Amino acid sequence: MLFVNRNLLIPAFNRFISSAKLSIMPPKRKKAQADVVEATTKKTTEAEDEPTTKKTKIEKKSSTASTDLPDDVDTSFPTQINPDAKTKDGRKFTKTIVSWNVNGVRAWLKKDGIDYLQKYKPDIFCIQETKCSQEKLPASLKVPDYHSYFSSGDTEGYAGTALYSKEKPINVTYGMGIKKLDDEGRLITAEYDTFYLVGAYVPNSGKGLVRLKYRTKEWDVAFRDYMKGLDAKKPVIYCGDLNVAHQETDLKNPKTNRNKTPGFHDDERQGFTDLLAEGFFDSFRELYPNARECWSFWTYMMNARAKNVGWRLDYFVLSDRLKKDLCEHTIQQDVMGSDHCPIVLQMAL
Repeated sequence: MLFVNRNLLIPAFNRFISSAKLSIMPPKRKKAQADVVEATTKKTTEAEDEPTTKKTKIEKKSSTASTDLPDDVDTSFPTQINPDAKTKDGRKFTKTIVSWNVNGVRAWLKKDGIDYLQKYKPDIFCIQETKCSQEKLPASLKVPDYHSYFSSGDTEGYAGTALYSKEKPINVTYGMGIKKLDDEGRLITAEYDTFYLVGAYVPNSGKGLVRLKYRTKEWDVAFRDYMKGLDAKKPVIYCGDLNVAHQETDLKNPKTNRNKTPGFHDDERQGFTDLLAEGFFDSFRELYPNARECWSFWTYMMNARAKNVGWRLDYFVLSDRLKKDLCEHTIQQDVMGSDHCPIVLQMAL
């Protein structure tokens, strides 16, 4: 979920009307905006010190991610699941994992979102932004043939994650074991025989970047250590709405959003770079380094999805030693039901 400085909204909208070229990332809905404001009031200590913008390594990296490529460079990527997906050495996939920010499970159910499980039957299905407390979870969220796990925070109607699994995990944990980072229900970890599966809804830096310090100096740092700890035991598959567009090619209009809009601040992007440097990789960019318009999120405002003005905020991040087992990464841009679309990972495990 993304938010934009209200002082920028009116002039940005006027420029959009005149040129039809400007993209902004306003909040999904006023209610969602209110939810985040309510949650951030509990964290005033993180928001008191306004972070300074600094030049980081990501600046050099992003300058090389030009949107201009020779005509013979393939910029395409899959939007339909490949039933014959294979590794580079020819092994067919054995496991399908899906991640989807559903923007509220109750609204998602009304749009028949749960039918996705019956249609595609993934082995593991991770949901972000459930917006529902444990006590109010609809009974229809229980699906035959799946073990289901839900994590909700202290604030009703805000954040939350869920995990469905055909195979019963060895163990399931919630959060990182740090109370101040675990009170919003943002993290579920499932342990399997040969890997860990981590599903996350990473904190948004908030309207006016009021949570940038909390996000980058606390959550990102602690989560990086958490991932390193898991990876020391077994390979990790990490997925979810990570609330960052890592490269300039991961959003429609990088210049107008950089360091102004949550999700495309240099500190957020550097945090993602730092995670990858610890022995992980972005599965989509591993397969499709030159892909363009590979969005997984479109704001509900200004008809953004119809105009294909979006961001890539949803990822699968894998331990480096799983590269040999990677078969395919699909962005199902034609699947409706939320302001995000599902992303699909196929692995030979």
